[in-house]
Amino acid sequence: MRARPAPAAVTVPADWPATEAEARSVQDTLRARVDLTGPGPEVGTGTATGVDVAYDDVRGLVAAAAVVLDAATLEVVEEATAVGRVSFPYVPGLLAFRELPAVLAALAALTAPPGLVVCDGYGVAHPRRFGLASHLGVLTGLPAVGVAKNPFTFTYEPPGERRGDQTPLTDGSEEVGRALRTRSAVKPVYVSAGHGVPLDRAVAHTLHLAPAYRLPETTRHADALCRAALKAAVTGEADQG
Repeated sequence: MRARPAPAAVTVPADWPATEAEARSVQDTLRARVDLTGPGPEVGTGTATGVDVAYDDVRGLVAAAAVVLDAATLEVVEEATAVGRVSFPYVPGLLAFRELPAVLAALAALTAPPGLVVCDGYGVAHPRRFGLASHLGVLTGLPAVGVAKNPFTFTYEPPGERRGDQTPLTDGSEEVGRALRTRSAVKPVYVSAGHGVPLDRAVAHTLHLAPAYRLPETTRHADALCRAALKAAVTGEADQG
């Protein structure tokens, strides 16, 4: 097993929003910069990077992971973590403000190009059409998609039971994403465009990155890594205390 690098420190920008009103104002300003036409990278080319976070709310800690995969083979190329203090309270619809400082620090610690970034969450399938994948894509310029475990507040008809079956995820008459079956007879995931990638291609990337399990390999690796980083950080704090 290769040695994992020490986690990067998380630095919260001085102008980072401190209130719900400030955060919503930032969303309103940046949302106009979201690119939903792409075209984004070709499926199975370059690299794909999963990002995810884990929290210890008792200690106020957040750990983020960024795991780069070869998009063709799905083998891990590089991984990085970042650990710091939670920078924003829990508010539904504003989770990106809790997660982004740590995610950006983990991405900055990579030496390999991230390529497509796959977030464990939402892009435009968000009440304000500006979830983590969109916010991250706008801030970094990287193509990004959201692949969520739950449909948030949106509606959909169950897709067919076969892998690849999909149905629109809607808010009224607006399609904001897709409910996508990545494994036959297993509940779907919820894909939305984030930035620099159109929805159809976001779905195609998700299917390619999930050849054997419900969740993409990018998310599976990043989830395990951020949990391990958080556990190590909590253990370190306990030892120091």
